[in-house]
Amino acid sequence: MTPEKIRVGIVGANPNYGWAGRAHFPALLNLPEYQVTALCTSRPETAEAAAKHYGVPLAFHDYARLVSHPEVDLVSISVRVPWHHDMVMAALEAGKHVFCEWPLGVDLAQAEAMTAAAEAKGVHHMVGLQAQCDPVLLRLKELVDEGYLGQTLSCSMTTFVGGTIHLQSNSAWEADRSNGAHALSIGGGHTLDALAFCVGDFREVSSQVTTELKTRWVEDTATSVDVTSPDHILIAGKLVNGAAVSAAVAYVPWFGSGWNMEVYGSEGTLVASSDSYPQIVRPRLKGGKRTEAGLRDVPTPDRLAWVPKDVPEGPAFNVAQMFRRLAEAIRTGNPAQPDFRRAVKVHRLLQTVEKSSETGQRLKVE
Repeated sequence: MTPEKIRVGIVGANPNYGWAGRAHFPALLNLPEYQVTALCTSRPETAEAAAKHYGVPLAFHDYARLVSHPEVDLVSISVRVPWHHDMVMAALEAGKHVFCEWPLGVDLAQAEAMTAAAEAKGVHHMVGLQAQCDPVLLRLKELVDEGYLGQTLSCSMTTFVGGTIHLQSNSAWEADRSNGAHALSIGGGHTLDALAFCVGDFREVSSQVTTELKTRWVEDTATSVDVTSPDHILIAGKLVNGAAVSAAVAYVPWFGSGWNMEVYGSEGTLVASSDSYPQIVRPRLKGGKRTEAGLRDVPTPDRLAWVPKDVPEGPAFNVAQMFRRLAEAIRTGNPAQPDFRRAVKVHRLLQTVEKSSETGQRLKVE
């Protein structure tokens, strides 16, 4: 590592589409702790085009060359979920710090294997559960921890994200549940983690996981594809603090209402909402104590937004929050949060939700 900068190699860097272009580059290029020295796409021509577009000196179409390059200290992985495992393991084998987007793997077993490898190497590792670095949700968590609610009695959350009935061929892989990119793994993983982070981890769940759209049309090839990926999830249960919890997560065809979470306690109420996922579109927070007339806007202290003002709002903002936290962890030698251990915890929750649905039983979350 250079004394001044953490040198980053980004895997999944096509400038025309993808999460890296929407979030990782706008974040990292505006953080003084980092220098993007390398990038990788699947083809030489797109790698060269991306390097020219972003002004990055090293371009690769083989991720193995990027992760082993001596001018890369940290590997950022933002590609399709089925590729996460092999890329993360290669970066860890090369002794590099790793940031991997969520989901960490296609299932719990992959997440556990990556976590064990990261800890054996002694490198820093972070997973892209960006809601944990959103200033509004950080404030919500503070208020819960400070006793604003009194005894937390119940929490409800809904996530209805608008999509489309139709697919394009480059996204048809998501129809297969085994590829790990669906309403439970992505929508559920991000938002259930946000709930657990702010209010408390899950203790037990009773759930229903269903696939309502069992066939989808692929527009550019004029074919249909069978769907096994779930698109609707219903959960009822308890948190470790004893509070009752209910959650609904769904990919809906048109005009989803976004995300909403309501937390009720013996002394007050907190309500957070966003027009999309809370880690992408900044939530609004309202609160009210039992002695007040009703809900009012709750301001977010400036200290909870720790990135430079040049970082744009939207997808890049909370990613930048995460990378700044990761840089501090690397500098001090302290663990970075949320790390791969947290990813394992969320993967385990999702596996329990699936098993509860399959068995019809109320299950404890280990």
